Amino acid sequence: MGARRLWDHYLEHPAGGGLVAIPFVLIVTIAVLDIFTGRDVQLGPLLVIAPALTASLAGPRLTALAGVLAVAAQVLIAASLGGLTTTNRMAQIIALTALSALVVFMRFVRERRDRALSRARSVAETAQRVLLRPPPRRIGSLQVAWLYMSAEDEAEIGGDLFAFARAAHAATRVVIGDVRGNGLAAIGEASLALGAFREGAHRYATLPELVAALGDSVSRNVEDVADTEHDAGEHFITCLVLEIPDDALSVAEMINCGHPPPLLVRDQQVTVLHARQPLPPLGVVEPSVDDDHTDPFTLTCGDMLVLYTDGVIEARSPSGAFYPLAERVASFPATNPDTLLHHIHRDLLTHIGGHPADDAALLVIERTPSRRPHLTPRPTDSRHQHHPGGADT
Repeated sequence: MGARRLWDHYLEHPAGGGLVAIPFVLIVTIAVLDIFTGRDVQLGPLLVIAPALTASLAGPRLTALAGVLAVAAQVLIAASLGGLTTTNRMAQIIALTALSALVVFMRFVRERRDRALSRARSVAETAQRVLLRPPPRRIGSLQVAWLYMSAEDEAEIGGDLFAFARAAHAATRVVIGDVRGNGLAAIGEASLALGAFREGAHRYATLPELVAALGDSVSRNVEDVADTEHDAGEHFITCLVLEIPDDALSVAEMINCGHPPPLLVRDQQVTVLHARQPLPPLGVVEPSVDDDHTDPFTLTCGDMLVLYTDGVIEARSPSGAFYPLAERVASFPATNPDTLLHHIHRDLLTHIGGHPADDAALLVIERTPSRRPHLTPRPTDSRHQHHPGGADT
């Protein structure tokens, strides 16, 4: 790549343009001033600034170009002042050459490391998106909006999980759960529960059978996927599993395995759907689920369900107060899932006053007039922890 093409390439770079021109302007300025000030003032040693500054703005090639031009300027200064062969000038030229070479080498090492990190991030983001597939905007007679906030900056997901699936009959099944722990270390356990749910949602005829299968899978396999090296404690997953028939006249069901209860929003009134007999979290004891543990509820057209993990209600303000989700939901206009989620999202971030300390997931589901069941994948954002389904972040 020629010098002209190299320069044009970096001018088009986001960090290029006027900024990347500064080191080269400095080379010309320092050389002209040093020549015109004569022997009394020596500005040549300042030329080392040019390659050092270029390294922070561009890659190793342009940094090397800046180093070569800086050394050439130093030689030009020495020749113009008639002291090219003096010990002082030769020492300055050699020192500038060595320092420029060192700067180029360090910039090359940094670029290789950045590329490796970029590849690792790309693989991690792809794996995370495959694990936590974006929920559909519509499934069956339900409209869905969702939000996920990871406790770790470099992660899109962590220990919270949720998924939707169609049952073998005319109904939609939903799971939302929370792995003990958070961040990337909890992804293995989350993947275990999600895989078991997706496999069993269509296979098992009743909700108790599905939850029993989830519990069995987690109990048998959690130790194989858990990060026991860094966390030797007990590993378990709280979850809430629901079945919502397409027919608005049919009764919906839920089974709560140690998870925060959902909120039912109807006519601007919020009802907490407590379980009569909640089950222990998955992985704590051998699963034993029967029809007595199923909690029925009605979800008519226009009703909304707010499902969430404890990262939402345990989010603390700077003063230490927990986020009052049910109270806040009752104060928001619930015109549709996207609008309600938007209000919760902004209010939650305002309450926290910063980045969440724990993984947090939110689902808002609205019963709409019955229509032919189908899945319409929701478009997803590029890289960010917050993915509200259609809501403005």
